[in-house]
Amino acid sequence: MGDFLYWIVEIIAKIHNKILTFNDSCETVLDDKQLHFLVIGILGMFLLMIIYPLFKALSKNHILVITWIYVFTVIIVITFSIEIGQKVTGTGNMEFADILSGVAGFLAMFIVFAIVRWLFHMIVDLFKN
Repeated sequence: MGDFLYWIVEIIAKIHNKILTFNDSCETVLDDKQLHFLVIGILGMFLLMIIYPLFKALSKNHILVITWIYVFTVIIVITFSIEIGQKVTGTGNMEFADILSGVAGFLAMFIVFAIVRWLFHMIVDLFKN
């Protein structure tokens, strides 16, 4: 089991290094907090888009709330894992602020998604009536 966990940490470290290399090659260089905000926000929305239809098929009531709770929990675990992995592999600094930035990215992107979804449903309901 330890080898498996170390293998996962190595994969995350490689992805982390690729993102940093990509960031360094762009004209607009984002700092560490901005990268966590964007990457974790995008990852959270990606997971939401995958898990939402699955949970919707399994339940009829409050499915978006259930999905949000699940994805938020996964995002917390992933951000802690990334920071622990950085500490173990020495590929970055283990900082609680990075965790907060990542979670804030997911929350910000989810709020935008929720507003767009709400507006869409309002417009559909308006045309139905």
